[in-house]
Amino acid sequence: MDSPWKEALEGYFEAFMGLFFPEAHAGIDWTRGYEFLDKELQQVVRDAESGRRHVDKLAKVWRNDGEEAWVLAHVEVQSSPERGFPKRMYQYNYRLFDRYDRPVASFAVLADDRVGWRPARYGYELWGCKAGLEFPAVKLLDYESRWTELEQRANPFAVLVRGPLKARATRRDPGERLKWKWTLVRELYERGDAKEDLLNLFRFLDWLLALPDELERTFDELLAEYEEEKKMPYVIPAKVGNPAGAPTRNPTGDSTGDPAGHGSRRSGVCRRHSGGAIAARASRHCSIDSPPRRPACAEGTAATGRRRRLPQGTRRRPQQVRKRLTAQICRRPELLATGGN
Repeated sequence: MDSPWKEALEGYFEAFMGLFFPEAHAGIDWTRGYEFLDKELQQVVRDAESGRRHVDKLAKVWRNDGEEAWVLAHVEVQSSPERGFPKRMYQYNYRLFDRYDRPVASFAVLADDRVGWRPARYGYELWGCKAGLEFPAVKLLDYESRWTELEQRANPFAVLVRGPLKARATRRDPGERLKWKWTLVRELYERGDAKEDLLNLFRFLDWLLALPDELERTFDELLAEYEEEKKMPYVIPAKVGNPAGAPTRNPTGDSTGDPAGHGSRRSGVCRRHSGGAIAARASRHCSIDSPPRRPACAEGTAATGRRRRLPQGTRRRPQQVRKRLTAQICRRPELLATGGN
């Protein structure tokens, strides 16, 4: 499916500009509407291959003085900085101006994890000749300190921004992620939005805050009870039907989408199970973003998972036994509650 960032920009473009770029928002006559220019953008964007780690939307708007203007909204959703990003902003801007002879305002949202990476300009100079572009850019990480403000804003993008912030903060704590996913989704219902808006916002949060299957079932149970209590059967029927465009998950809780552009998130892989540190919930020992690792088992084969017979008279070393038990726990977390029997 298309990136939920793209869906969010298409559905809530005015709210996006109002939250992130209030000065530009104030200069646009929103009563005249706006128009997305996807075909025009594709004419100048040659690196639009699948799997790219940024989202671009080009919109035609009207200024308050009655003049037409074009707005290029760019969301950079990769986790690590890209050296060529400022140059790409410059290239997109001048290509659009050169091809269509329209003034273009370029804006950037940076969703990466590096606090100090804040590109806002690109240019060069040669023998007294200067060329370049300065562009407004906002950093999602800056909104961590503005959490209370986001809670109080009626802007729907204020809800969406909290999603990636909590996805980042809970990437190694599925239990905490479940808590925040439930908190944010319940808030959607309390906002009183129309059903279509609620489903759109839910789809974005559900994609960002992916959970392992066990916790996803817990979340669905909480949501089903809440919807029944409030007489608002919105999300659960849609999830049961798995409509076109809805994210799908595999048994480990991976989502087919990735808000940070890293490919699918890995989850449910046990990192360690030893001594009294083992909790009753296996989710406490699983990392949502850990690299995939096949559970080590000296007696099993990768292809079949069957026990391999050892030569007669050979004793299994303690390390082999420990690996075998770890593999069993990874496959069957309920063993923790029964002592592994």
